[in-house]
Amino acid sequence: MILHRGEHAESIDRAIPPGDPEQHWRMVDARAAQIPAHFVLELRDGAVAGDWGATITAGGALDLETSEYFGIESWREHPVFLGGRLPPVTELDGPVVSLTTRGGNRNYYHFLMDVLPRWGVFTECVPDVRPSHVYISHRTRYEQELLALVGLDRYPLVGVEPATTIRASTIYVPCLQNTLEMAPRWTVDWLRAQLPAKRTAGRPKRLYITRRGGKNSRRLIQERQIWPGLQRRGFERIDPGTLSVQEQIDHFAAAEVIVGLHGAALTNLLFCSPGAKVLEIFPVNYVKHPFWAICSSIDDVEYHYLVAGRPDQHGRDQSMLGIQADIDIEPGRVMTAVDRLIAGTSEEEAP
Repeated sequence: MILHRGEHAESIDRAIPPGDPEQHWRMVDARAAQIPAHFVLELRDGAVAGDWGATITAGGALDLETSEYFGIESWREHPVFLGGRLPPVTELDGPVVSLTTRGGNRNYYHFLMDVLPRWGVFTECVPDVRPSHVYISHRTRYEQELLALVGLDRYPLVGVEPATTIRASTIYVPCLQNTLEMAPRWTVDWLRAQLPAKRTAGRPKRLYITRRGGKNSRRLIQERQIWPGLQRRGFERIDPGTLSVQEQIDHFAAAEVIVGLHGAALTNLLFCSPGAKVLEIFPVNYVKHPFWAICSSIDDVEYHYLVAGRPDQHGRDQSMLGIQADIDIEPGRVMTAVDRLIAGTSEEEAP
């Protein structure tokens, strides 16, 4: 194995954002992190297994540092070991660049924040190598659009499958900077440079980001009651999943105020312009920090949060497992939070 080292180590220590309830423990816990410098692992006669992106050396060992997975603490817990043997092997001519990683296939947030930036790490650390293949998911519409926007569609692409292992004489595996979903500044800056807005004129200045779906889809139960108040305040409602990637970029870049429900569509906060204000609304049992982290890595973007339910309903000793829980919240709380956001200070009395 050969290690190609880069730069961009980062020490993150963020001020807790304003929100209701104040100082939510999930935000407090996600305040600080150390992000190591970039690197690319060069494997000779190695392999990458499954859609987890498990990096396997020629000697059959798992390289855990480039094979991150959710919620595991040691290599023994990695899902590559669950099947007893590697999935069937597909041989590729090298050099191959593997960009696949946990959650990065057919998930908008992880594809943008984890998969694509690995290409930036590779081109920084190994600038003189042109790959014969790039191992990356490319089946969905948004994946294809993003690959075209960043220029990766110029390379031969090998799709990622759960039951497949790729093997090649040389495989380059870039590090994953966003393992803790802390949106390092380099990652955010790289994505914003690669994916600029193109047509912002005439787009709405105030956006409400909805989620379509039935029960248990993290929808806002009281949206019918809340929407008229947002409409009176000049908001327009969009469902980003119905738009092209470029339209999503342009909408978020044009907006001055964004109110949205926690979900992958808010990954587009990457494209906010300086001065934008953001309110993210959570169910009581699924509060996460990634979109606050994105906003914190863009100069002069103001982020607020609002959590449904009572502060004592879901404490630090309870797991945040309500990934599909609907948001059940009093309309008055939402409008108060929106008015405070628009007024520019969480302390100001709402109209």
